[in-house]
Amino acid sequence: MKFQKRIEKEFEALRGGTVPHVKLDNDTTSHAQQRIWTVTIEGAESTLYEGEVFKLRFRFPDKYPLESPEVMFVEKPPVHPHIYTNGHICLSILYEAWSPALTVSAVCLSILSMLSSCTKKEHPPDNDKYVLQSSTQSPKSTSWMFHDDRV
Repeated sequence: MKFQKRIEKEFEALRGGTVPHVKLDNDTTSHAQQRIWTVTIEGAESTLYEGEVFKLRFRFPDKYPLESPEVMFVEKPPVHPHIYTNGHICLSILYEAWSPALTVSAVCLSILSMLSSCTKKEHPPDNDKYVLQSSTQSPKSTSWMFHDDRV
């Protein structure tokens, strides 16, 4: 795999526990070569999500890091205006604003920042319609409209 060295470096950085509120899930901690990682993030102190724990699934494409990984919440996603109940995340860096310079750690920190800046726990206004239409699709198949960066 072309991305093996890069992914191993990112794996070691996360496994080392140097990113606050972010850690590799136990199922992932011994397999840098895995194409799918589960990452646990914990809500930061003094935020609406303080003490809450969430799981993100990263699915790496063949062209990573030139192409973004598929990233979504699994199990119980946080209630947030940019996170759908099926786990899909409306965040531009996961799609058209992706840069190969971004890492798994950077994506996790961006998601934590998005959660930390939230002032009201609520689902996206179009949640029910979107989830019904996209229940079996990858979030990367969605044509996202990034128009609201205030939460």
